[in-house]
Amino acid sequence: MSGNFRTSIGTSDATSIRVLGQDLAHDLMGKVGFGELAFWLVAGRRPTPSETRVFETVLVALADHGFTPTAIAARLTYLSAPESVQGALAAGLLGGGSRFLGVTEDAGRFLATTLAGSEWSADMTDEEWDTIALAAVKDARAERRFVPGLGHPVHKDEDPRTPVLFSIASEEGLYGPHLRLFAAIGRVHPEVLGRRLPLNGAGVCGAALADLGLPIDMLRGFALLARAAGLLGHLAEERRDPIGMDMYHAIDRNTTYIPDEA
Repeated sequence: MSGNFRTSIGTSDATSIRVLGQDLAHDLMGKVGFGELAFWLVAGRRPTPSETRVFETVLVALADHGFTPTAIAARLTYLSAPESVQGALAAGLLGGGSRFLGVTEDAGRFLATTLAGSEWSADMTDEEWDTIALAAVKDARAERRFVPGLGHPVHKDEDPRTPVLFSIASEEGLYGPHLRLFAAIGRVHPEVLGRRLPLNGAGVCGAALADLGLPIDMLRGFALLARAAGLLGHLAEERRDPIGMDMYHAIDRNTTYIPDEA
C-alpha cells in the first residue's frame, strides 16, 4: 500500500530526514535552537533573531517552577507509578492546559478581538490606547467576564516577568499593538474594577506571542511546550527527593469539605 501525501513539515527516506525543506542532520542540528524550530514549525517561516529572542523569553517565562496543583499532580502520578514518566507529564500538562495555561490563549484572544473591533494605528499615544482599553474593560465588566491576564495568586503587586518581557519586546522592536493594549489595560482597569491588579506573566506572554503573528489558537500549545520543561524538572526533583505525598497530605488534611446542599 502506498500513496503520496503532501506535508510541509517533514519527510523521511532511507538515508535522510527533511524538516521544513531542510536536511535535519546537516542543516538544522547544531545550528537551530529548539525555540526557533518550534516557531518555524508553526508559523511556516523562520523567525528573525529578534523574534527568536522574544519567543524564547516567553518559553522561559512560562516554564513552571512554582508550588502548583499541576506540579503536585505530576509528582503524585509519578510516585504512584514510577515507571510512567509519560503519565506524570500528561497529568501535569492536562492540568496546566485546562486551568493555568489557558490564560495565555485567553489573553491573546481578548486582545486580538478588542483590536479587531477598534480603530487603532501604530502611532497612537498612550492616552489613545487607554481609551480603547477602558472601553474593553468596561464591556467585560458589564458582561461579568474576567479580563484575562489580570491578577496573580502569589504576585499581588507585580509579576516580575511582566516588565522584563515588555522591556525585551521593546528592545527588539516587537512591542506591538497587543502588548500596547495590554499595558493600557494595566493602567486603566482600576477605574472600572475599583482596585489595582497586576498584569500577570501568562497574560503578557499571550500578548507577546500575538504580536509575533502566531495563530491565537496555538498560544495554549506554546504555553504547554514551556510547561513541559518545568514538569520535567519537578519529576527529576521527585526522583532525587520525593515530596509529592507530603505535599498531598499537607493540603488534604487542611481541607474542609462542604457538602452540596443543592
